[in-house]
Amino acid sequence: MKARIDDYALIGDEQTAALVGKDGSIDWLCLPRFDSGACFARLLGDEDHGHWRIAPEGADVCTRRAYRPGTLVLDTEWETADGAVRVTDLMPQRERAPDVVRIVEGVRGRVTVRSTLRLRFDYGSIMPWVRRADGHRVAVAGPDSAWLRTEPAVRTWGERYGTHSRFTVAEGERVAFVLTWHPSHERRPPLIDPYEALESSVADWRAWAGRCRYDGPYREAVVRSLITLKALTYAPTGGIVAAATTSLPENPGGVRNWDYRYCWLRDSTLTLGALLTAGYQEEAGAWRDWLLRAVAGNPADLQIMYGVAGERRLPETELPWLPGFAGSAPVRIGNGAVDQLQLDVYGEVMDSLSLARASGLSPKPHMWAMQRSLMKFLESAWRQPDEGLWEVRGGRRHFVHSKVMVWVAADRAVGTLERHPELSGDLEGWRRLRDEVHREVCEKGFDPERNTFTQYYGSRELDAALLLIPRVGFLPPDDPRVVGTVDAIRHDLGHGGFLRRYDTDGSVIDGLPSGEGAFLACSFWLADALHLTGRTREARELFDRLVGLCNDVGLLAEEYDPLGGCQLGNFPQAFSHIGLVNTALTLFGEDGAG
Repeated sequence: MKARIDDYALIGDEQTAALVGKDGSIDWLCLPRFDSGACFARLLGDEDHGHWRIAPEGADVCTRRAYRPGTLVLDTEWETADGAVRVTDLMPQRERAPDVVRIVEGVRGRVTVRSTLRLRFDYGSIMPWVRRADGHRVAVAGPDSAWLRTEPAVRTWGERYGTHSRFTVAEGERVAFVLTWHPSHERRPPLIDPYEALESSVADWRAWAGRCRYDGPYREAVVRSLITLKALTYAPTGGIVAAATTSLPENPGGVRNWDYRYCWLRDSTLTLGALLTAGYQEEAGAWRDWLLRAVAGNPADLQIMYGVAGERRLPETELPWLPGFAGSAPVRIGNGAVDQLQLDVYGEVMDSLSLARASGLSPKPHMWAMQRSLMKFLESAWRQPDEGLWEVRGGRRHFVHSKVMVWVAADRAVGTLERHPELSGDLEGWRRLRDEVHREVCEKGFDPERNTFTQYYGSRELDAALLLIPRVGFLPPDDPRVVGTVDAIRHDLGHGGFLRRYDTDGSVIDGLPSGEGAFLACSFWLADALHLTGRTREARELFDRLVGLCNDVGLLAEEYDPLGGCQLGNFPQAFSHIGLVNTALTLFGEDGAG
C-alpha cells in the first residue's frame, strides 16, 4: 500500500533530515545538507530509487510509534505472533559526518528482523559500487561514500542491488545499525558509539525542549512544533528551511510540486516572533544573523529565498526519472521563483529587524545602514506590480498584501527612528511614504460594495494573506473594513472548515492548473483574525480542529485535503508549525507564557 504524506515521521541532525514511514522504511534523506542530492528517494519513486527498511520479517506497518517526549528520537514498535520488537531511529548531532542510527531492541519473545538497504545517490539516479572493508559495507559513487556497520555484528549480504541482513532478537537484546556518509575522497570519519549517541541525543533534546516558556493549553503540540522548527534549522548558519522535502504535491497527480528545501524571507517575522516569545533567544539571534548575511548587497537584488548558507543561485530543474509522489510530476529541484519580484519581502525584513531590535537582540553595526538602503530602494520601487506572496506564475499585479507590507517597511523605519533618535534617516520622507501607501491601498485595494480588501487592485478575488492586515497594524482589528475582510475571506475561501490561500479554480492568477488543499498557515491566520476581531470562542474551536490535523507524531504538511482526509504538500512544513506556535501564543499567551 502506497504511503500517505502524513504516514511519515522526521529525524534529523540540524543539517539534514530523513523521513521514516510507518512501515519502518527511511524513504527520504539528502546528504550532507537539506538541499543535497537524496540517497533515499523512494518518497518520490519506488524502492529502486533508494530506501532503508528495518522491520520484522513479513510485517507490514507498525503497531505504534512515538517520539520520546521532548526529543526527535523516534520509537517504532511491532507486535508479532512471536513477540514484540522496537526500532529506535535518530540522527545524532554531528561532529564531522552525518550518521543515521537505527537500534533494534527485543521487547518480548523472539522476533526475526530484516534490514534492506538500497543506496541510490543523486535522487535515485546513481547506483553505487558496494564492497566490504574492515567489517563494513562501503558504498561509493562519484563524490559520495557511505559506510554501514552493525554493533554487535550481524551477517549482511548483497542481493538484488541491495544490502540485506536477517537476524533474531530476544527480549532485552539490541542490535545497532549505523550508516555514515562522507566525501569519497576523504578518509572514513571516526566511528560513533550508537548507544552513547542515543543517550546524549535524548538528553540534549530534552534540555532544549525544557527551555520553552509556554506552559498553557496544547503545550505538547507547541513543543513538538518548536522541536520541528529546530530540526529544520541548518545549524552552521542559523537558516531555517521551509520543509525537508521537494515536490510533495499540493494536488495529487498535478504539477504543483515545488522544492521547499530553502529559506524564505516571508517566514522571517513570524519565525522570529515564535522563537522569541517561546524563549529561544539564541535561535532567534542565529536566524536574524542569517537574514542579515543573506540580504547583504544591492537592495534591488533582494531575493524571496536563499540557500541554507545564503546561496542565491537556485536554478529549477526537473528530474524525469522520478515519477513523483502518487504520480505527481514533474519532480523539481531548485526553485524558479527565486528570480521573482516580491515587494512584501522588504516589509518582512524591516519588520524582522525592528522586532529583533525591540526584543533586545544585540544590533549589528551595519544593520541600520542596510535598512536605510532597503528603504531608499522602496521609495521608487513600491509602485511596481510584483508576483506577490504566493509566487504566482501568471504575471505581475499590484497585490494588496505586497503594498501593505511596503507600508509595514515604512512604518517600522519610522518607529525605529522615533524610538532611537540617535540613528540617522529620512524620518519625514518615510512618514510621507507610509501615508501615501496607506491611502492608495485603501482607495485601490478595497471593494466598498462588498466591504472587503481584494487580492490585487481592481479585482474581485480575495487572498487569505489579507488576514494579516490587523496583525501588522495597517488597520485596527475593530475597523469595519477589517471585520468585513475576515468575513468575506472565511465565506469565499473556506474549504471543509479550513481556508485556501486564494481561489485556484478557473483563475488565471497563478498560471497553473486549478486545485489545491486548505492551506494550514492561512487557517491559523484565520484563527488569529477571529480572536483579534472579538470572536475568541470561534478562534479556539478552529485552533483545536487544526491541531487535530497533526499526524500521529505531531507533524503538519503545508496543506490539508478535507475531502480525502490527508495532508498535502511538502513535509513537515515550517510555515504550518510556525502558525501553530504563534496562534497558541496569541490565544492562550496570558494563560501560559512564562
